[in-house]
Amino acid sequence: MLTIDEHIELGDELKKTTARMRQLCGLVVSVYGPQSLPGFGFMRTMETLDRLRAEMEAQAARDLQGYAAKNPYL
Repeated sequence: MLTIDEHIELGDELKKTTARMRQLCGLVVSVYGPQSLPGFGFMRTMETLDRLRAEMEAQAARDLQGYAAKNPYL
């Protein structure tokens, strides 16, 4: 089980990574199109990052029961 501090740190890193990958995905898709291998790969990566964040959000809710703190993955 992760501590609240570890969840907060991981949540911050996932938010930063997701934001940067969204920028790069937009660039690659605008240049090569969504049907290209790079465009498709970036879009799949974004889906995976979104799913990972949702899974970590659910895990944090279980790990941090009783804490009044906001979920760090939102």
